[in-house]
Amino acid sequence: MTTAMSDDWRPALAPAILLRRDRVRSTDLLVLPERVVVLSGRAGAIVRLCDGGHSVPEIVGELSGRFPGAPVATDVPVFLDRLRAEGWLR
Repeated sequence: MTTAMSDDWRPALAPAILLRRDRVRSTDLLVLPERVVVLSGRAGAIVRLCDGGHSVPEIVGELSGRFPGAPVATDVPVFLDRLRAEGWLR
């Protein structure tokens, strides 16, 4: 199930979820109460901006500057919506 995303939504990790960097494997992890999700690609860079201070358009703008030519405007909102549907973002 997905929910409509508004431009003023400022995503933040749900209270019980932590973003951690696994330096041994050089990857980012979402640490949930009873499991760990390994983030691939640039997912950690996206989640790192989900601090409750950035709106979705601001996150897209920030990432568009970092990764020119990447399909940020189409992929990032979909990714954020999936994380919210999982209950990992509020």
